[in-house]
Amino acid sequence: MEGGPDEDAVEEGEPVSGHGRPGRLAWGLGAAALVLGALALGNRVAARRAERRHAPQGHFVTVGGVRLHYLDEGQGQPVVLLHGNGATVEDFRASGVLGGLARRYRVLAFDRPGFGHSGRPRGTVWTAGAQAEILRKALRQLGIHQPLLLGHSWGALAALAMALDAPRDTRGAILLSGYYFPGPRLDVLLPSLSALPLLGDILCHTLSPVLGRAVLPALLRRIFAPRPVSAAFTAGFPRAMALRPGQLRASAADTALMLPGAAALLRRHGDASFPVILLAGAEDRMVTTDRQSRRLQPRIPGSELRILPGEGHMIHHTAPGAIIAAVDDAMRRAGAPARQEGQAP
Repeated sequence: MEGGPDEDAVEEGEPVSGHGRPGRLAWGLGAAALVLGALALGNRVAARRAERRHAPQGHFVTVGGVRLHYLDEGQGQPVVLLHGNGATVEDFRASGVLGGLARRYRVLAFDRPGFGHSGRPRGTVWTAGAQAEILRKALRQLGIHQPLLLGHSWGALAALAMALDAPRDTRGAILLSGYYFPGPRLDVLLPSLSALPLLGDILCHTLSPVLGRAVLPALLRRIFAPRPVSAAFTAGFPRAMALRPGQLRASAADTALMLPGAAALLRRHGDASFPVILLAGAEDRMVTTDRQSRRLQPRIPGSELRILPGEGHMIHHTAPGAIIAAVDDAMRRAGAPARQEGQAP
């Protein structure tokens, strides 16, 4: 075979098998980076636009370096409202609960840390206990003593933590559609990914807002079911604010912290020494009423459970009168009746 061509030789200019793969990979990574960068820029612009369209309507108080936004309406005995995961103070305004209570009480509704216009410093793990502490300090700074606390969903967990941490300074607690007993929840795993360091930031600034816009209509139908999504919520709740990267990350973190937050309070339920009224929809599809509110009631001495037939998770929207009546009843039990309209504070 002397003089024959070398079988291992390669003609000049002939591509070598496999040598093109790094180039294709680099091209693909570059294209993906461009797409993610474009998404991040677009989401940032959308977030700034949402914040301009939905400018703060209330006041700010800074506690321990955390700037909290709150509404302060009405006169009389103080009632503090804490919204659920993904929501803002505007949820209570849209439901009519804030306005209804403000006719006879002084109502303070807080954007919890990371939601609405409130800050959420990254150096803190914002458990229910940590949120309760900062909100309690904010109330003290504002000169609010012995408030009645009302929380919805995740806000009910924060309200319960606030009340148990300072029972002598709590007039009562109204807990709506709350989650109090940890258990297996497959539905919390995927949303919790957006709370992870680095990965969560990438997701929240790129893909999560886009996916959020796509799934939000179906999610709202489930949250309100069996009732339809209320017209007042559709008109009054700023959805664009809920889809900002920062709020999406706060929501993901609250989702991840829901189970440990409930576990941290398990041994303290019996320490409640203030009026407690639990309200829940009989057909709640987000939180199982029998496993949560009905199970909690006998663990809190003197508490009352009110299950609303035909209602789901968003009872403050679909049955606002029942919520206001519960506040009135808790105030009377605590010896602080509602101020009548037209009565001097």
